[in-house]
Amino acid sequence: MRNVVINQQARANLSVRQQRMRSVTLWIIQGALALLFLFTGGFKLLVPTTVLQAQLALPLPIWFIRAIGVVEAVGALGLILPQLTRIKPWLTPLAAGGLALEMVGATIVTVIALGVAPALMPLVVGLLAVFVAYGRGTRRRSA
Repeated sequence: MRNVVINQQARANLSVRQQRMRSVTLWIIQGALALLFLFTGGFKLLVPTTVLQAQLALPLPIWFIRAIGVVEAVGALGLILPQLTRIKPWLTPLAAGGLALEMVGATIVTVIALGVAPALMPLVVGLLAVFVAYGRGTRRRSA
């Protein structure tokens, strides 16, 4: 009987360690994604129109690029602030899911304009955003 209790305690300690490791991993990925999207969104919002259009692989309307910049900047804040302040933390998986959807579009546009190899970057960023959305969403559902 004593071995059963010790075994249960060991499983509980392992579970706590796994949860802590998962939380740390999610925070690291959230921070990296937030920095990436804050930088790219800010770039799309602050750079002059002529410079921005010169860097586009496909000719897209400038209002569309500015809208993407707003989505990226707000999404970056949504990745960090709700979870950090514990005010409406259910917004974090929604922000991550929205950014993942945006990365689907970015991957498609990159494949059309530049080919498959350059599209790996937005694909990986999108997969990381899906991981954050799933990781933060499952915690909410299990509680």
